[in-house]
Amino acid sequence: MTDNTAVTKQAETSRNDSALLPPVDVIEDAGGITLYADLPGVSKEGLGLQVEADTLTIEGEITLAVPEGMESSHAEVSLPRYRRVFTLSKELDTEKVGAEFNQGVLKLRIPKAAHAQPRKIEVRVG
Repeated sequence: MTDNTAVTKQAETSRNDSALLPPVDVIEDAGGITLYADLPGVSKEGLGLQVEADTLTIEGEITLAVPEGMESSHAEVSLPRYRRVFTLSKELDTEKVGAEFNQGVLKLRIPKAAHAQPRKIEVRVG
């Protein structure tokens, strides 16, 4: 990923409630970036995505069902939600964000804006 493109982590906003930071992989290619976030325990209904100006926010509520008649004696995950905030490069087209969510993995595709896309320049003879 180049310094002038992509996604940089932004400091958490002044929310008082704690949240887990989901692990994220960001892959850049000539056409844009693809972001993968691991959100185990989050349902599609519990997932929240928001792009405002140049800020991307990913939030997810964890819903781990305990079978009836049983109670949890130990839990590795002690916080009920995920939250991660990113600052997006001006080279990305936030109007065309695509999202897929499958088995706890969120895939976001954010293409580069037309002005940031590589283009071929035709040279005329004459």
